[in-house]
Amino acid sequence: MPRLTRPPRGAQARGDATGLAVPGFAHPLMAPGEWAEIARPGRSLDWAAFDVSRGPGSRPDPLYSEVTARVRDNGVPLLGLLDAARGRRPFGELVSDASRYLDWYQVDGFYLDRAPLGREDAAECRWAVTTLRALLEQQAGAGRSGTGHIVLGHGIHPEPCYADLADQLVTFAGPWDRYRWSEAPLWTADHPPSRFVHLVHGLPELHLDSALRIARWQGAATVCLTDRTARDGTDPWSGLPGYWDQVAELARGGAVDGRPPTM
Repeated sequence: MPRLTRPPRGAQARGDATGLAVPGFAHPLMAPGEWAEIARPGRSLDWAAFDVSRGPGSRPDPLYSEVTARVRDNGVPLLGLLDAARGRRPFGELVSDASRYLDWYQVDGFYLDRAPLGREDAAECRWAVTTLRALLEQQAGAGRSGTGHIVLGHGIHPEPCYADLADQLVTFAGPWDRYRWSEAPLWTADHPPSRFVHLVHGLPELHLDSALRIARWQGAATVCLTDRTARDGTDPWSGLPGYWDQVAELARGGAVDGRPPTM
């Protein structure tokens, strides 16, 4: 079975539901069905992130404007993807990209991809998140919708000091063959499951139940699970999995309970 630490606070008690997230689709011309699916009435997601070109691009894209408006109408929070480059991205560039997302696409928050990991970068990350929240508050004050949701896309567990900097932390992003043997450090047990996100690709349909059980036992309330892979440099998050309807059903409750995962 996976190498697991003690279950995080509330992990077994909340085993009846897990939220779904979308970390990024391809351009609407390349993935029209995917964008239509998350805009379909009744389809509930914790959030969906997107980018035009590792950011908002150099000018508004009318196709993105159209599909993002439909997704927002469906009540799905939209996050603009910002590349934090592990803390090496100049602060001014980050804020400039964030402002364009707000002006062009009225996003509800931000996904900081490649967020920093070390304690030495935590203060700068806190300042960036604080600034992004201020921009989102200005958006809300202008009469636009905005939840102010911010996700730090670490991809692995960062230093514990990041736990309270954002609404959610992506503490796993990778293939199933790593996830099935993953472990959560003890400090995560001091925070609610709503703080953590796991993104798993290359997951066979046969192991959907096991993956959801791992997420719940490790205390991650939001997941993205896909059979798509990163083989040959492809982006596993650019489209929906072949078992999308099944994972949506299982995430709402289904057969998965709060017992420890077994392999």
